[in-house]
Amino acid sequence: MTAVLPERPTTAPSSPLAPAPTTAAAAAGTGAADLLARLSTAPGDRTAVVAGDDRLTFDELRGRAAVFAARLGALGIGPESVVALCLPRSAALVTAIIGTLTAGAAYLPVDPALPADRRRYLVEDSGADLVIVDGTDGTDGSSAPGARAVTVAELTAALGGDPAPYPYTPVPVTADTLAYVIYTSGSTGRPKGVEIGRAAASLLLEELEEAGAATGEGRRVGWNASPSFDASVQQWTRLCRGDTLVMIDEETRRDPSLLAAFVDEQSLTDLDITPSHADPLLDLLTEDGGPRPLTLLVGGEAISPALWDRLAAAHRSGLLRALNVYGPTECTVDATAGWIDAPGEPHIGAVLPGLRMLLLDEKLAPVGPGESGELYLAGPRVGRGYRRRPGLTAERFVADLSADASGGRMYRTGDRCRLLPDSRLVYLGRADGQVKLRGHRIELPEIEAALTRVDGVAEAAVILGEDAGGTATLIAYHRGGDATALRAALSDGLPAYMVPSVYVAVDRFATTPSGKLDRSALPTRPETPAETGPRATGADGLNGRAEELIGRVWTQVLGAASIGPDDNFFKLGGHSLLAIKLVSRVRAELSVALPVKAVYAHPRLRDLAAHIEELLAARDA
Repeated sequence: MTAVLPERPTTAPSSPLAPAPTTAAAAAGTGAADLLARLSTAPGDRTAVVAGDDRLTFDELRGRAAVFAARLGALGIGPESVVALCLPRSAALVTAIIGTLTAGAAYLPVDPALPADRRRYLVEDSGADLVIVDGTDGTDGSSAPGARAVTVAELTAALGGDPAPYPYTPVPVTADTLAYVIYTSGSTGRPKGVEIGRAAASLLLEELEEAGAATGEGRRVGWNASPSFDASVQQWTRLCRGDTLVMIDEETRRDPSLLAAFVDEQSLTDLDITPSHADPLLDLLTEDGGPRPLTLLVGGEAISPALWDRLAAAHRSGLLRALNVYGPTECTVDATAGWIDAPGEPHIGAVLPGLRMLLLDEKLAPVGPGESGELYLAGPRVGRGYRRRPGLTAERFVADLSADASGGRMYRTGDRCRLLPDSRLVYLGRADGQVKLRGHRIELPEIEAALTRVDGVAEAAVILGEDAGGTATLIAYHRGGDATALRAALSDGLPAYMVPSVYVAVDRFATTPSGKLDRSALPTRPETPAETGPRATGADGLNGRAEELIGRVWTQVLGAASIGPDDNFFKLGGHSLLAIKLVSRVRAELSVALPVKAVYAHPRLRDLAAHIEELLAARDA
């Protein structure tokens, strides 16, 4: 359904993004300025957003956001309304976020790359009042019954050729007014929406500044995360201190060589990145030996000791700075931060000032010095809870046990940690069925529930293990069904990062003495060949140097017993990190500039080999 847009409002002129009469800071008593109040003071002629060939100054961004907000208000959108933004990383997405907040409403990011069923679920489950779509690719964002949908063009049509900012008076908001809803994987089989208030988002920015992660004037910040990932909040809020936000397109962000070149071409000063992607990028950033004014904010998953030492060496030599950031979505993105400036045991730093930390045992008693315990977080950046999930909220957001709690709540993270003598924390892993893979938080029961909904599957279990090349991956053990059908079914309903790469059929599952599934009996690196679905191996085998090289590399990184020219990289269990490894090997052995996107464009071996032969011919011509 498409909403009918009203005519242009005729409210009296005012500062387009002046502070609301009641700011979040005033209500919270935290001293934190509301994000929009800070945004209103950024120099108007400074570049705010860079997205490909698009450029927006702060004056232009504020003007467009004001128009956007006014049109939302005329549609009945205001405080506590939820606006679903089904938009890719773009200048339009930034305008939509700022415009939604200016209207006093909250935004729900819905990545257009998600499967249609997933997008529909997010809109339905959140009860979104409006869906905003790009409208240029035919994607409607949702087929949710009753969901109103409008395009960005419709919401900004009032701009026309009028160069003046469209007048708009911000609405009053409070500290707890909903700012955004971001969905995370759910242990019950369905993702759950985390509600975050405006004061919490404002405090996040101020605390990162205090930690030294955001300092100085006019920095250039790369937006690297998916809009549906909470790290994106950390990135767009940097606008509100006057920094320039540089959007990184999908092709660039998944190809280390392109990303390294982009960092230099765009003179990025700040880049948020997961350890999985920092590892291949680091060599490219440091290979010329020259220093960069670059801060890497590394988070989303645990850093290996080897990567930690490499980042520390780069930090200590002055090539770049590296900061390890940790935090659950429920506590407004980042809860701890620590500089990676010395080799040794990886740590997640100290708790940021807007939160309090408790390490508790199973009986909710504080653990002793040096002992491990479950991490609980309390303070004004703890979220409001799970949207429309009162039972789950009560289970995870519990009464604050600290002496100065004053009736507040603390969030049970499910993460086990150990406190060092200098107040830094060492992350020890999860206490439940949640895992982190390539920066994404994944509840394994959600994948298992999706597997058992496939016809013919009697039982399923998913673990985080390793593929034949030693790369972390999801492994699905299943009783009944075949790998091809399972992969197809999961791809239709789950994000790509939640679809297992390896499938292992079993006759039965081992159980504990109490009759429960014994997960410890599931190999984290299966010794027997895993299912990959039917493969069409060519009768003539592999021919030519490109096919033979690819076949050899695929055998090594995918662990397949045999490779044929008609095999498909992704159907054999390939994923983004393995694609990066494949491209690196081809570049090293053939000295050809093969981009990572070529693996996605030509997933069949013979097609990729033909493409490589074309590149070689062009190089040698």
